[in-house]
Amino acid sequence: MKRIGIIGSGRFGQALIESLAEKGADVLLLDTSQEKVQDAADFVAKAVQADATNARSLKEAGFADCDVVVVCIGNNMEGSIMATVNCKDLGIPTVVAKAVSDLHGKVLKRVGADIVVYPDRDRAQRLARALLSRSPIDLFEIADGISVAEITPPAELVGKTLIEGNVRQQYGVTVLAIRREAEDPRLPRKVIVATGHEKILENDRLIVFGSDMKLDELSHD
Repeated sequence: MKRIGIIGSGRFGQALIESLAEKGADVLLLDTSQEKVQDAADFVAKAVQADATNARSLKEAGFADCDVVVVCIGNNMEGSIMATVNCKDLGIPTVVAKAVSDLHGKVLKRVGADIVVYPDRDRAQRLARALLSRSPIDLFEIADGISVAEITPPAELVGKTLIEGNVRQQYGVTVLAIRREAEDPRLPRKVIVATGHEKILENDRLIVFGSDMKLDELSHD
């Protein structure tokens, strides 16, 4: 089970915490408000009152051991930027940061945020589901209950074509494309339109379309 850190328990952060808790995630929370820390205590494995702009506080709270950290700080742009920098300095593999404007988002990306989310565009429930999948960020909801996601292929599909793996019948999803590493690792992945005859490689990423339930099942296989 992934360990997910949440910094900031405002409306978006609290909704994310509750969604993750419903799915049994191991969640750590850090917030400057003792009241918010107490309110969230029943939903998280550990809740700490501290300032995320202090790198030592983050480390002492156990955030260095997180697989993913989501910086949910609201209108304090400086605080969210500093928290993001501190998380990257701790070596956290994936840092997701909430932005309140396009400019804020650009700055967060510049200082190292792996993913930037916008509360009016990215619902907390969808983010919670994506964080717990194999590819924790690459999920785009196109209708209620229907999404396109990028996932790591299940081990049993590696070395097989989509036809051989009987993907649509076996998993109930449609593979739209395959993102494959370029020969030069410095170059972006190339996109291969799925024809059914393309053999799936170990380091491929599959772009799949289907119901959220089927995508959840596939990403956790």
